Amino acid sequence: MDESSDDRSPNPIDVHVGDRVRRRRRALGVSQEQLADQLGLTFQQVQKYERGANRVSCSKLYQIASALQASIAYFFEGLPDPVRAAGVAEESPAAFVHDLPLTPEERLFTGLLSRIDSRQVRKRLLELVKTLAEAPAEDTT
Repeated sequence: MDESSDDRSPNPIDVHVGDRVRRRRRALGVSQEQLADQLGLTFQQVQKYERGANRVSCSKLYQIASALQASIAYFFEGLPDPVRAAGVAEESPAAFVHDLPLTPEERLFTGLLSRIDSRQVRKRLLELVKTLAEAPAEDTT
């Protein structure tokens, strides 16, 4: 078995999807109990999905998307496009997604960045962000 990570730690992608389920559910004002009832689950199972402790199957994600009136793609927004990441497909998902959940600004930034087709433009933006991150903070007083 080639299991290099702790079996008990949730996969970062499962955590991301669970976070998106939680955010959408809360945005609609739906309780965990209400969502669980719609899905034929216990609220504890919904909690586990939202924490990423349990993986959501494809069929269950489809049901969740229907119950929460969201597209399937919504739950993956903010993750790198697997087609664009194919050049480094050997690496684990944790190499791309770390310190989840992301802040709303980070999620927006990564989502918008992944829409830019030009690799050169994405590289230039990355250099700009690196420069800004390394610049000394300005005194705002």
